[in-house]
Amino acid sequence: MTPPHAALKETRMSARHAPLRFFTGAEQACAAAVLGLLTGQDDDLRIPVLEMVDALLAAGEAVGWRRADMPEDGQAWRDTLRHLDADAGTRCGTTFAAAPQKDQEAMLQSVLGGADWHGLPAARVWSLWTRYACTALYSHPYAWDKMGLPGPACLADAGMPSASAASGS
Repeated sequence: MTPPHAALKETRMSARHAPLRFFTGAEQACAAAVLGLLTGQDDDLRIPVLEMVDALLAAGEAVGWRRADMPEDGQAWRDTLRHLDADAGTRCGTTFAAAPQKDQEAMLQSVLGGADWHGLPAARVWSLWTRYACTALYSHPYAWDKMGLPGPACLADAGMPSASAASGS
C-alpha cells in the first residue's frame, strides 16, 4: 500500500478521536443531531460523520460547489444551525439537539419541502447538509464494508484488510 493511501485510511479511521475545530459547542450539538438524522446511524460502529464534516469545514475544503445565492459553506453551516436552534426554540422551547426526535424530523422536513427558509433557498440548504453528510459517510472504510465493498481497489490490491477485518467484527 502506498503511503498516501495508508495515511488516508488512517485519517478516516481515527476521525472519531479528532478534536472539533470548526463547530462551536452549540453548533456541535445541533450539527450532531442534524447529521445523525440525515445518516440514520444508530449502531455501535458509528461512522464519525460530525468529526469528518468538522474537519472539512475547518480546513476550508468545500464539498461540491458553491451557489451564488448561498454564503460560503462554513458560514452557511453556521447560519443554518443557528436557524434550526431558533426554530426549535419557537416550536419546542429548547435547542434543536434537545428537541424530541419527531420535532427534529418535522423541522428538517420543512426545509426539504419549502422554497425559502430564513431567506435562503431551502433546496440549497438541504443540498448543503446532505452533500457534507454523504461525503463523510461514504468516504469512511466502515461504509465501504456495509455496502459490501472491499474499499478502493488500490487498498485491496495492496492486501489491506476490510474495515470489519480491521475492527475484529
